Amino acid sequence: MDEGTGGRLLSGREVPLGGVRGMSVQRWLPHREVPTVGAWCFLDRIGPQRVDMRVQPHPHTALQTVTWPLTGQIRHRDSTGSDVVVRPGELNLMTAGRGVSHSEFSLGDQPLQHAVQLWVVLPREQDGCPPRFEQQRELPVLEVGGARGGVRATVLVGSLGGATSPAGVAPGLVGADVVLDEGADVEVEVDPAHEHALLALDPEGGAPALRHWAPGRASLRLRHADGARQLLLGGVPTTDDLVMFWNFIGRTHEDVAAARADWEDPDAAAERFGRVPGHAAGERIPSPPLPPVRLTPRRPRPRRVVEPGEAPAFS
Repeated sequence: MDEGTGGRLLSGREVPLGGVRGMSVQRWLPHREVPTVGAWCFLDRIGPQRVDMRVQPHPHTALQTVTWPLTGQIRHRDSTGSDVVVRPGELNLMTAGRGVSHSEFSLGDQPLQHAVQLWVVLPREQDGCPPRFEQQRELPVLEVGGARGGVRATVLVGSLGGATSPAGVAPGLVGADVVLDEGADVEVEVDPAHEHALLALDPEGGAPALRHWAPGRASLRLRHADGARQLLLGGVPTTDDLVMFWNFIGRTHEDVAAARADWEDPDAAAERFGRVPGHAAGERIPSPPLPPVRLTPRRPRPRRVVEPGEAPAFS
C-alpha cells in the first residue's frame, strides 16, 4: 500500500478468452476480496495488443455493458437493431434487462486494440426491463488544476465534480477516464457515500493494480506517478445478492439456469434474446455447461466507512 494515497491494492489476473476471440484480457472485477465497486460488477482491460477481435453473438441478462475503447475501433451489433462503430472518446451503453444478444468485431487490418469493458448490475426492479442501446459521442469533461499540473476527467457515467454524463444509468454510480499532466498531484472531490476504485491504464512502472477505497472519503488524490491515464469507478455499495455465470447475472441459481437454457434452445433464444443483424442463426457462442453444484449468490462484503478525519487506510 502507498501510505500517501491510501486504499487497498488489488491485483488483476490474466484471462485467456481463446476460441473465436483469440485474445486475452486483464480482469480486475469481480475480485475475491471486492466482488463489486458499487454496481460495477465486471472490469476487463483489453490490450494493448494487435488482435482481430471477432466476438460472435452472445447473450446478457440483468446488466448494462459499458464499452470504452482507448485505441482501435469496434463494430457493435445487437438484437435491438443497433449497428454502430465505437471509436475512442465514444461510449457504448447496452442495457440487457430480461435479455439481449450482441457481437463485437474490431475494424481495420491488424488493429491495435486497447479498451476497457465493464458491466453494471441493474437495480433489481429493472431485471426484466426491455433491452435498449445508446451511444454517447459527446461526454462532459471535468478539469481540475494543481500547482504541478492538472487533470482532465471525461465523465463516462454519473457525475463527478459537477460534470454529469448523459448516459442512462441508475443513480449512485460514477465512472471517469482521467488524464493527468506530467507531475500532477491533485485532490478531486468525490461523493463520500460511494466506495471508489482507480485503475492505471498506462502505469509508469511496475505491475498495475486496482486501488480500492471504502465509503466515507470526500476526495481522492490523483497522481501522475501512479499513471498518466487512470480509470475512476465509484458507487453506492450494493447489498443485493448476485449470481454471475458466464454472461448472465441473476439473483438465484434458477435465474441463470433458466437464462442458459433459453440461450441453448433456438426458439427460446430468438424470443428472449432476439437476433443480431448481419449474423446467421448458427453464428453464436454457446454457453458453457453449468457446474455440477448449486450456484450461490455473490454477496458483497460490508465496506467499512471511513470516519471524517480518519487517516486513509485499507478499506
